[in-house]
Amino acid sequence: MTATMPVSESAAVSASQSRLSFFILLRALPAWLQLARAERQRIAEQAMGSALALASAAQPVSLRHFDAEAFSGVCSDIVLCETSDMFQWHCVMESLRDSPVFSAPYFELLHIIPALEDGYLQFEAVQG
Repeated sequence: MTATMPVSESAAVSASQSRLSFFILLRALPAWLQLARAERQRIAEQAMGSALALASAAQPVSLRHFDAEAFSGVCSDIVLCETSDMFQWHCVMESLRDSPVFSAPYFELLHIIPALEDGYLQFEAVQG
């Protein structure tokens, strides 16, 4: 059974223009930790730069990095990716998967957690 809910045009436009957030949980592998810090920096900058270069100026993608290894046994790093275009996100992830970050591999991809920032507010706007 499929149920549909009427959505106002302004709420639909607002939802379609929402910023999507993706939390990428990573675990650094021994191959990464054995590299000199300067080499890690070079590899990371090259991978991120190549990935972000695929995103259009009209639909930019931003990446932020967080260290988690001192606080979690689950993951060592978290990358927050934000965009308003799902295809741009897909292109960034394809580029990263082709890079040494995942192909060497230097990191294990544990989880990708998609989220809508303040999504409940958009839902409440639809409800009226």
